[in-house]
Amino acid sequence: MQMQSGDVVATTRPFGVILAGGLASRMGGGDKALIELAGMPMLGHVIARLAPQVAGLALNANGDPGRFAAFGLKVLADPVPGHPGPLAGVLAAMDCAAREGARHIVTAAADTPFLPTDLVIRLMAGAQAAAAPIALAATASGLHPTFGLWPVSLRDDLRQALGAGTRKVGAWALDQGAVRVPFDTTLLDPFFNVNTPQDLAEARARLTGDTT
Repeated sequence: MQMQSGDVVATTRPFGVILAGGLASRMGGGDKALIELAGMPMLGHVIARLAPQVAGLALNANGDPGRFAAFGLKVLADPVPGHPGPLAGVLAAMDCAAREGARHIVTAAADTPFLPTDLVIRLMAGAQAAAAPIALAATASGLHPTFGLWPVSLRDDLRQALGAGTRKVGAWALDQGAVRVPFDTTLLDPFFNVNTPQDLAEARARLTGDTT
């Protein structure tokens, strides 16, 4: 899809949404976002890093929204049933942003406590430089499609794609002409995500400085 004039990345900060709609099966189920990590829930670390970068912030999660009440965020359920994956969370974010009058959203995963503090500005710059409708974070290890800048104007296209069975975030984004924005991982992988108990132990060690 070619970028239209209305899709040009604005200079204003986008609306942010943290994606926490997964089933956390490799952690034994439950909410990874609420697991304690260095004195606060993991979600708290993500909020602290992302909130200053965006104009507003919401959370994509399914089930009882009351369990996230302490964070003071609007909780957005997937608009497609059956836990179709993070692409449904992107659509929920787009729908919310449209109601808020925003033209773009930025998404980030709820299990990444080290996400870049310059994520948004770099995604915006990458999209602008490439005249691309979508910008996705990338490192030497590959694409990180849950970290992206998305125009709200694509929400009807995404809704149709989800209805047709599309589930892969990166594949759909690249089909729309997404640009890959490189991030360095020489000192620390900012997209390190907590999927297993071993990952959790490593994240705790990083945050406490105990790497023995």
